[in-house]
This record gives sequence, C-alpha cells and structure tokens, in this order.
Amino acid sequence: MDIITAYQKVGTYRGAADICGTTHKTVKRVVERHTAGQGRPVRAPRPANYEAVRALVAGDVKDTRGRISAKRLLPTARAAGFTGSARNFRRLVAQEKTRYRSEHGRRHRPASWSPGEHLVIDWGVIAGVHVFAAVLAWSRFRFVRLAADEKAATTMAMLAECFEVLGGTPRVVLADRMGCLKGGVVANRVVPTAEYVRFATHYRFRPDFCEAADPESKGIVENLVRYGKDDLALPLLLEHAGAGGLAAGAARVLADLGAANERAAAWCQEVNAAVHSETCAVPSDRLATEVDLLTELPSLRPVIGPAPVTRKVDKLSTIRLGSARYSVPTALIGTQVGVLVDGTRVLVLDPGTGQVHAEHPLVAPGEASVLDEHYGGARPAAPVRAIRPRSAAEKEFCALGPAAQAFIAGAAGAGHTRLGPELAELNTLTAAHGQATMVAALERATAFGRWKAADVRSILAAGTGLPTPRPAGDALVLDLPTTAGRSLAEYAPAPKAVSS
Repeated sequence: MDIITAYQKVGTYRGAADICGTTHKTVKRVVERHTAGQGRPVRAPRPANYEAVRALVAGDVKDTRGRISAKRLLPTARAAGFTGSARNFRRLVAQEKTRYRSEHGRRHRPASWSPGEHLVIDWGVIAGVHVFAAVLAWSRFRFVRLAADEKAATTMAMLAECFEVLGGTPRVVLADRMGCLKGGVVANRVVPTAEYVRFATHYRFRPDFCEAADPESKGIVENLVRYGKDDLALPLLLEHAGAGGLAAGAARVLADLGAANERAAAWCQEVNAAVHSETCAVPSDRLATEVDLLTELPSLRPVIGPAPVTRKVDKLSTIRLGSARYSVPTALIGTQVGVLVDGTRVLVLDPGTGQVHAEHPLVAPGEASVLDEHYGGARPAAPVRAIRPRSAAEKEFCALGPAAQAFIAGAAGAGHTRLGPELAELNTLTAAHGQATMVAALERATAFGRWKAADVRSILAAGTGLPTPRPAGDALVLDLPTTAGRSLAEYAPAPKAVSS
C-alpha cells in the first residue's frame, strides 16, 4: 500500500506512517506535495568513479579487439587517476567489451547442408595416437580411424577408406589448413599440393579449405574429434595401458593398428545406428538415402603412399632395410622381394602379386627380426658341431655308429688330448672283440666318463656280466598274497584229562 492510499484510509499522518513503515513527517510531506499537484522529485544521477577513465578503457579494448583483461588495464587506469576498487574497474571493462562485441562481433548463421555435398574432415591426437575424423554433413554419418601420423599419404589413405565405407564420393571435401595437404597460401587462398589435387581428380571431388584459425566453420567435425578421443581412443588406451600409463597404452595400440581400427569400425557402426541429437534421425538410414547422390567410386583404386623398395633375399634368408635384418621363408633365397614400411610394421611382398610373405615389427638399425617358422623350427639352445671323420682311422671308428660319435664328443669335451692317436688302438680292439661287443663297451665307457683306450680295454676284459647301475626310480609296490588267519584262542594250551 502506498502512502497516499494509506492516508486516505486512516486519515492521520501517524497511522499512515505505521502502515507504510515510515515516519509521520515523510507522510505529511508526500501528502502536501500530492495535494499541490506536484510530481515525485527525480534524483540527479551520481556519476560512477570510473567515468573519468572510460574513454581510455574503450580505446584499449578497441585496439586489442576485446581481448585485453581488466587486470592488465588496471595499472594504466591507476596512473590516469582512477581511485576506485578493482571490482568496480572490472565492471567497467566488462561493459566496454560488451559494447565492442555488439558493434564489431562476428555474426554466425547456422549451416544449411545439402545431400551429397560436403564431407568435413579433421585430425586430433591423444597420447601420441592420431585420430582421423570425417562426417558426411547432411546425414551426419561418422567415420573415425586411428593412425600413427598425420602425413599426406596417411590422410589420403583414410579418405579413400572413408569413400569405400560411404559407397561414393561427395562433391566437396572440407578440411582445415592442415600442412600435409596445403602447398601454400596466396591472398588467403589455399593452394593444395599436387598429390592432393591428383587424388581429388581421381575420385572426382573438389578440395576446399576453411578460414585460418576458424574452428567455427567446421564445428560439425570438431565435435566428432572430441567425441572420438573421449569415447573411443581414451578407453582403448586405458585398456592397453596396464601399469605403464597412457604412453605404454599408446605404444601397444600403435604396434597393432589393424586391431585398433577394427574396434574403431565397430564403434562407428554403433554410433551411426543411434538417433542423432541434431537431426533426430539415424545416420545410417539417412546415408541410405544420400548415397544415391554421391559420385560413383572409380573402377581403379589409386596406390597411396611410397612404392615398395626392392631387396634380394641373401643366403641367411633375410633382407636388409635401414641397416636392420628381417627374415623371410627360406624358399625365397636368391629372389627379389618388395619391402614396404607401414607405420610400425615392415611388410615383405611379392613384387608381382602383392602377396605378403612376411610381416615384422620395425626394429632399430643393427638389430634383427627373425621368425622361427621361416627356418622350419626354433633355434637350438646350443650350437651342434657335427662329427665329420676325415682320416682312415676316424672313418673306421665312426663306422660303429652313434655310440662312437658320442664317445668322441665326450672325450673331446673332457679334454682327452690323446684321443686321435688312440683311435688306431680302439680300432684294433674292435677287430678283436667284434662290433657289437665294442659298441656295448663304448656305451658303458661314455656312461661312466672313461675316455682312454686302456679304460675301454678294461671294460672289454671284465666281460658282459658287470652290473649296470641305474638311478633310483619310483617306489616298488607289490600285491602280496593273502592267507587265512587264526585266532589266538586256537593257540591256548588244552586242559589235561583227570584220571580216576
């Protein structure tokens, strides 16, 4: 209730003052002014304490295009005579920034995409793993893959795979000014590289580039890059990280990009089957409509990236690349093969058909990557030196078979330097006792470490009736026969008969 109404109801100054919560003097003054027909007095505005430096702040905000901060401006304002608080000064800077943006700020218009028109691409990186993202603008169909770098060959290979997934080529591929596709800039017009122009001509699309430092012009793919890193790449890195952290997870992902991109393809299939929040439709269903407006894929697919280098397989069944060795199947010794470095992998290919003969991880110079299956099995634990008899005595002794070869190997290992001259005596013992008896004697000499000819002669003289010790085996368990038992009562003495 206002003062005039309260006074008209109660008719006293003090009563109206109690109702309105003021003094009777104020009520009297308001009533008298109302009776005289006078209006309510307007208080003259009091200027703020920062008005003296408003022009200074407005000039600096304009010079810096609204990017200067109040903290940076405050010392200048103090020097110009501002004595107010920092909070009050921040209010002034905020007002001037708002005014500047209203006059000079950029106006945005929402994009209007046409079917089959634009494919927008971009790169992102997380812990060393590069994320390629592409989105077909009208249908919002998304394509995400992982890579080890952002080179031009990698980017064009990703684009070629994206076109295969889409089933056609859009009219325009919009990218930011990525260095792998940009040959130069003339009068703000990006000049694409010759390789990218040839790639675009082959697939029949027009390459386009957005303004420099202008993510708003391709925000449709900026969101996809962030989504792909948070929802696909980061969980994949954490899954492979273990105790080594994201760096170890990234190394494991990059070592097997094929499996990682299989996960990425499954992730894309999942997100493209869900309703999009912007279009309120399923991107896969919209792509089925849009694919009819895409340009047909060329019948011949271009070969992207450097051509494989040619190497000759040497006698070790290996090829050399970057001062490192890589094994191939032994059947390829002496033939020419192609070698291609794919990220962290080395592929050995057939030059004619492109068949992959071998796949190795990339190793440092001076190292070797050898696969056991190329040599028919694993490497033996220790090198085996074959017994190759040369003299007549050696050939005659080795004719006894494996027992003689084992005797020679054992005697050589024990350091028996008289083995060579004693072979003639051993051959004489063979002629005297026969091969079977001599073989049994050599086996016994080898078992007991007796390497001299005199030891073999002693074994032959002892004959075949000698015991042959064997190592202790398992416990011997025998089933003993059972017999009928008798009770102790049967062994008690019988009582004597009493005579009458």
